[in-house]
Amino acid sequence: MQVGGASNCTSAINIWCGLFLSLNFSYLLSFRQFGRTEVIDNTLNPDFVRKFVLDFFFEEKQNLRFDVYNVDTRSCNLSKHDFLGQMFCTLGEIIGSTGSRLERPLSGIPGKKCGTIIFTAEELSNCRDIATMQFCANKLDKKDFFGKSDPFLVFYRSNEDGTFTICHKTEVIKNNLNPVWQPFTIPVRALCNGDYDRTVKVDVYDWDRDGSHDFIGEFTTSYRELSRGQSQFNVYEVKRKHSKEVTLLSFKVESEDTFLDFIRGGEVMPTSLHYMSPYQMNAYAMALKAVGEIIQDYDSDKLFPAYGFGAKLPPDGKISHAFPLNSNPENPNCVGIDGVLEAYFQSLRTVQLYGPTNFAPVINQVARCAGEVTDGSQYFVLLMITDGVISDMAQTKEAVVNASSLPMSIIIVGVGPAEFDAMEELDGDEVRVSSRGRFAERDIVQFVPFRDYIDRSGNQVLSMARLAKDVLAEIPDQLLSFMKSRGIEPRPPVPVTSDSPSVSTTTTTATASKERNMHA
Repeated sequence: MQVGGASNCTSAINIWCGLFLSLNFSYLLSFRQFGRTEVIDNTLNPDFVRKFVLDFFFEEKQNLRFDVYNVDTRSCNLSKHDFLGQMFCTLGEIIGSTGSRLERPLSGIPGKKCGTIIFTAEELSNCRDIATMQFCANKLDKKDFFGKSDPFLVFYRSNEDGTFTICHKTEVIKNNLNPVWQPFTIPVRALCNGDYDRTVKVDVYDWDRDGSHDFIGEFTTSYRELSRGQSQFNVYEVKRKHSKEVTLLSFKVESEDTFLDFIRGGEVMPTSLHYMSPYQMNAYAMALKAVGEIIQDYDSDKLFPAYGFGAKLPPDGKISHAFPLNSNPENPNCVGIDGVLEAYFQSLRTVQLYGPTNFAPVINQVARCAGEVTDGSQYFVLLMITDGVISDMAQTKEAVVNASSLPMSIIIVGVGPAEFDAMEELDGDEVRVSSRGRFAERDIVQFVPFRDYIDRSGNQVLSMARLAKDVLAEIPDQLLSFMKSRGIEPRPPVPVTSDSPSVSTTTTTATASKERNMHA
C-alpha cells in the first residue's frame, strides 16, 4: 500500500512532513517514526513526491499521525524546526474514503488554523499480478537404468544476498525425455518479489522414489524475459553432457481482484451488531468497539440502523425480536459505533428484557437488507455477541444457509464461561452448515470465544486488538468469495471531484439485550 501526501499550510518556508505509524496494537497511541518526506522550498502549498509503502491489514486498526514542520536548519532534531500542525487518522480511513483520498484539517496549535493535509493511497499493482506459464523439454538425459527419466522442474527466486529461495515445483512426468508439463500459476511477488529483472533459476531433475533426485541441468531467466512469451528468447539450453532444451510454451499475466479493488470501487460495508447481556457490559462493549471501530472506517456515512431483540416493548408489552434501539421505526440510524452504544444504553431504560433468545429473526432481518443489494455495491457484516444460549438452532441454521448466498458475513463472539458447542456448529470451517438437506453456499460464519483474547494483566486495549484482528481476518476473503461466485468485478475507482456525492450506506445493526435469569 502506497500512501502519498500533500499539504496546504497557512505559513511555511521549507516544509517536510513526518509520517508516523503505530506498529503496536490498534488502540495504542505510542507512535514511532516511520519516515519523512522530502523538503519543498518556499511554498505554502507543497505537493510531496515521496511515497510511503505500508502493509495494510483490514483486521487491524492501524493508527497514523502526520506532523508538518517548517525546516529552518539542517538538523534532524525536530525541536530545531517550527511545528506547523498534525493530523491523526487510520490507514483504513484513507483507503475507505471516496477514491482512497482523505482530506483533513491540521491541528495542534491552539487558536490557529493550520491548513489542510490531503492523502491518497493505492495498492502496489505488482503485488497482485498472477503469472500462468507452461514449459516443455527436449532430449533430456536418460538417468534411469531400466527406463528413461522422470523429469520435473524446480524454480528459485534470487535474494538480495545472492542466495536462492524455492518458489515452485512442477509435477513429475514419468519415463519421458521430451516432457510437457502442465501449466501452473504463481504470484509474481513469489517469483521475483516485484523486481522484473531479478534472476530466476530453474533446475531440472530426474525424480527418484528415495528422494535422491538426479540433477540433469539448470538455466536462468527473469520475469521480464519470461513475459515475452513463446519466442527464441525463451528456449533455454540445459548443458551438461549432451545438448538439451527447455522451452517456454506459453505465458500470461492476470491481475487478481483484491479486497481493496471493491473498497475503491465504492463497496460499502454496513455493520450489523447483535449485542447481549447488559450485566456483562464491559466484555460486550469491548467486543463491540474493537470490531465496530475498525469496520466503520469502510462505511461512507457512518449511519448504522440498530435493532434489538428479546424484549417487551412499551406501552403494551408486545414481545419483539427486531425493534429499533432508538425507538424510531421510521429512522433507526445511529451515528457511528458510539451512537449504537448510546442507543443500547437508552433502550435498557425503556424495555423489559424477555425470552426466548432467537437468533434467526435478526439474521433474517439483515439478510433481507442484503438481499436488496446483490449487485456488489454493499456488503453486510453482522456481529453477534452471546453467552452461548440459543433457543432456535434449527431456524438459525436455515437462516445461515439462506444468508450464505447473499453479500453478508456473520461474526459470533462468545463471552463468559459457557460451552459454545452450538456456536462451533454454526462456524463452517470444518463442516459446512446445513439445513433440510441444503448446505451453505459459502462459509460466512466466524466464531471465537472472547475469553481466549483477554489479556492476563487486565489490559483491555490489548484484549480488544487481539479480538478484532482474529474475527475480522476472514472478512476480505468472504467478500471476495461472494463477488467471484456472482462474477462481479470491482467497479472503477470512484472519481474524486469537488461535487462528488458521498456513497450512501444502508446498515442494519442488530443489538440484542439479555438477562441470564430471564432467558431473554
